[in-house]
This record gives sequence, C-alpha cells and structure tokens, in this order.
Amino acid sequence: MLACSRCGLHATRTQAVPGTGPCPADVMVVGEAPGFNEDVQGKPFVGAAGKLLDKLLERIGRGRDTVYITNVLKCRPPQNRDPMRMLPGVGSISRVHGQIFMRGGVAFMPVYHPAAALHNGSLVRDLEQDFDRVRGYLDEVLKPPEPEPLAEPDPEPSAEQLSLLN
Repeated sequence: MLACSRCGLHATRTQAVPGTGPCPADVMVVGEAPGFNEDVQGKPFVGAAGKLLDKLLERIGRGRDTVYITNVLKCRPPQNRDPMRMLPGVGSISRVHGQIFMRGGVAFMPVYHPAAALHNGSLVRDLEQDFDRVRGYLDEVLKPPEPEPLAEPDPEPSAEQLSLLN
C-alpha cells in the first residue's frame, strides 16, 4: 500500500495512510480520506480532528489503542476534495447519523466527521450522542452471557430407601 500507484491519487500524496490499531478490534473508525496532517504524518485522524476523536473515544471508555482507525481512501485527494461516498444508497449523513445499519453481518453507524464538528460547533452534541449510542450498542453485544441457572441437586435418599439396601 505504501508504494501503490494503481490510481492517480498517488501522484499528489506525500505518503499513503494505512490504518492503525489492533486487528481484529471491536470498534473500527472509518473516515473518507486522509487530510493534510494525515498525509504528512502517515497516520489517520491526527491534528485537531484526531484530538476530538480521542475525546469521543474516551467518552465511551475506549482509547485509540483499542480501536482500528482507517480511511476508505489511503491517499489524500487533491485540495481535500470529497471522495466518492462510502455508503451509497444509505442517505445523507444528516439523515442517517447515529443509526445502526447491518451489512454482511457487520454493524456500522455513520457519524459526522470530527473535522465537520470543528467547523460547525452545533455538530459536537450530535457526535457525542452518536458515540453514546455506539457505547450502548457495544455494551449490549459485548456483555458476558448470563450464567446458566444451577441445576437442582438430587434429593437426598430417604431413610426408607436406605433400609432396602441393607
């Protein structure tokens, strides 16, 4: 990936930006494409948007080291233009953010990009609520199974039964 030249984006990148974090992971954060800071550092979600993402992850009891973070595109589009959208047919982000969708047995939830919330402060509350929903979902699907009830012990044999064996 670091030396890939299969599309035109390689010509304008500083470096490719692969994902970081454990694999597999319970949570995967997927952005659209690297921005300027990501292109320079070679890591996803750095800079101010990355700091906000870190706070959102802390809000749900996760650290950056426990989630896999990547982008659909691994190279920065010229002038940070929008790439093709990741979820065609799902709807606009303003309509679907915070909703859980299932595809191929994988749950995902579209949320606003932290950079959007930095530009429009009114989106911060939406992001916090969406991450709270992520936490609720994780709490539900990752909770340990209920222990099975203990079987009733066999009743003690009665004295009458014992006398038959003597």
